[in-house]
Amino acid sequence: MAQPEIPTVTPPPVRPARLPGDLPLAAGKARMIRVDQAGEYGAVRIYAGQLAVMGSRHAHSGEIRHMADQERVHLDTFNRMMTERGVRPTLLQPFWHVAGFALGAATALIGPKAAMACTAAVEEVIEQHYADQLDRLGDDDAELADTIRQFREEEIEHKDAAIAHGAEQAPAYPLLSAAIKTGCRLAIRLAERL
Repeated sequence: MAQPEIPTVTPPPVRPARLPGDLPLAAGKARMIRVDQAGEYGAVRIYAGQLAVMGSRHAHSGEIRHMADQERVHLDTFNRMMTERGVRPTLLQPFWHVAGFALGAATALIGPKAAMACTAAVEEVIEQHYADQLDRLGDDDAELADTIRQFREEEIEHKDAAIAHGAEQAPAYPLLSAAIKTGCRLAIRLAERL
């Protein structure tokens, strides 16, 4: 009796650790820290804007305050890494100061679910951003990789909490989410380079 033919499965190609045109690893790590610090700074400012509008009046304000506290720890960690490793901040820090607060305040003015939609959109982009960084780092820098891994898990928790608190029920959720994600991706690219 003939054996049935077992189809062979070809694994997806593995991205080489370094590609032509990639930054030298030290410069790439400095860029990672710079953009991550900028992102955490932006997140702190988003939550500050939301809390300035919502105060403690809404049921979600406690959750927002908890997420803001975690983002503050993330920011403090990247601030420390920047100092220890001699990494300069992004030149766009003053812009993130205003833009982050404005985004937080604007979404909170729309309503608590829009504030949660903002969190869900931002955290979805950051979750993928951190995963990409972990892929690029590989086993090279345990301290940075462990930090990014831990913070990525917390960002996923924020996204999940935002969805559980009605993010997807926000007015014009698909449009709002897409606009915020596009802005986040652009902010990442700019902070990496400036």
